[in-house]
Amino acid sequence: MLKLNNIEVIYLNVILVLKGVSLEVPDGGIVTLLGGNGAGKTTTLKAISGLLYTEEGDVTDGSIEWDGQRIDRMNPEDVVKLGIVQVMEGRPMFEHLHVDEELKVGAYTRGDAAGVRRDLDMVYDYFPKLKDLRHATTGYLSGGERQMVVMGRALMARPKLMLLDEPSLGLSPILVREIFDIVKRINTEEKTSILVVEQNARAALELANYGYVMENGRVVMDGPAEKLRDNEDIKEFYLGLSKVGQRRSYREVKHYKRRKRWLA
Repeated sequence: MLKLNNIEVIYLNVILVLKGVSLEVPDGGIVTLLGGNGAGKTTTLKAISGLLYTEEGDVTDGSIEWDGQRIDRMNPEDVVKLGIVQVMEGRPMFEHLHVDEELKVGAYTRGDAAGVRRDLDMVYDYFPKLKDLRHATTGYLSGGERQMVVMGRALMARPKLMLLDEPSLGLSPILVREIFDIVKRINTEEKTSILVVEQNARAALELANYGYVMENGRVVMDGPAEKLRDNEDIKEFYLGLSKVGQRRSYREVKHYKRRKRWLA
C-alpha cells in the first residue's frame, strides 16, 4: 500500500536527516517506527504526508509510492485527499473551538453532509468521553482528551492510512493502554492501515504487526513485532531488559557499555 524506496531528506538544502530509508506499510497492517530522539522518525512521517515542504525540507533522492502512485512531490492537501492523514506530535488544534467543531474540521475535504454526521457518531462511539465533552472548549482539555480529539479529527477525513506521531507522549500508562486499544479497534473495524512512531517500544510492539528501528536517519533493523520483542538488542536498548541487572559487581555495572550489534 505504502512504499518508501531508499529516500533521502535534506532541510534547507544543507541538513541531511534521512539517509536512504526504505519501509512498507501493507493494506490493513499496523507498522511501528521505533527510535530515540533525533532518529528521523517524525521527518519520515512528514515526508509521507507532504508536511515536510512546509518546513523547507525536501525528498532529494528515492521515492514514496501510494498504491503505485508517486506522492513525494505532492502538496499536503492532495495527500489527504488520497486518504493519508497525519496525527501530529504535540496534539495541535484550534483551541478556541468546541470539541464538536474541532472534529468537523477533519472533514473539510468532504462534501457529503450525511456521511459527516454518521462519522461524527462513529468517532463518539470510539471515544465516548468526547461525546460528554462535545460542547467543551478544546483549549481546556487534558492531554488524554486532546489525543482523543486529534485522532477523532483524523478519522473524520475517512483515512485509508493514519500516521500517528508519539500518541502516548505525556500520558499515563492506563491512558496509553486505552488509546492503543482504540487504535487496534480502528484498524480492525475500519480497515485503516496504521503507521505509528513511538518511543514507548513496549506498547508499540504489542500493537503492531511489524516494526522498523531507526537511528541517525537510517533503518538499522526491521522484522515482525514478536521477533523484535525477542531480540536481545531491542530488549536491552529499547525495553530496558538488560542482562547487566544480573551482575553483582558495581564496577562491572558502571563500565558496562556493550555496543549495539548494528553499530559493530
